[in-house]
Amino acid sequence: MSRIGRSPIAVPAGVSVSIAEGTVTVSGPNGTMTRTLPAGITVAQEGDVLSVQRASEETSQKALHGLTRTLVSNMVTGVTSGWTKELEIIGVGYRAAAASADALDLSLGFSHPVKFTAPAGITFEVPSPTRVIVKGADKEVVGQVAASIRKIRKPEPYKGKGVRYLGERVLRKAGKAAK
Repeated sequence: MSRIGRSPIAVPAGVSVSIAEGTVTVSGPNGTMTRTLPAGITVAQEGDVLSVQRASEETSQKALHGLTRTLVSNMVTGVTSGWTKELEIIGVGYRAAAASADALDLSLGFSHPVKFTAPAGITFEVPSPTRVIVKGADKEVVGQVAASIRKIRKPEPYKGKGVRYLGERVLRKAGKAAK
């Protein structure tokens, strides 16, 4: 068995899980999430614990076993506490401002400000003009939104200016050598 796939998923109080034919629905304080299960993978609930099983010992089933367990665990975490990604903006004059809870105004050195609108279920916090926090219940969507914001102005290797994840190290290059 997969080491990750065989570990149980604890369901905290206030979270309800319903398992239908090939789908798992998890509801909690932060919303409801639904995922379709791959063929041959089943999820069973015993009290307040979920377990994921596979139908055979095929390589593809083994790969999907651990993946499905992690995805269901991420759903449970998302509807209880949610997921966050933090971005920092580095550069003179580079800053972010919250236009609303789901929209950002970014000044990133272009001739115009960039307006970024979040998809449903994602909210932004701007604790300082150089810090953006992306929050949501779905880990995949939070990561994709953070990557899309970073893509607007990636950190450049000479001065390090741009949008980066909090704690990300950017490898710096040496500039031109003077004669």
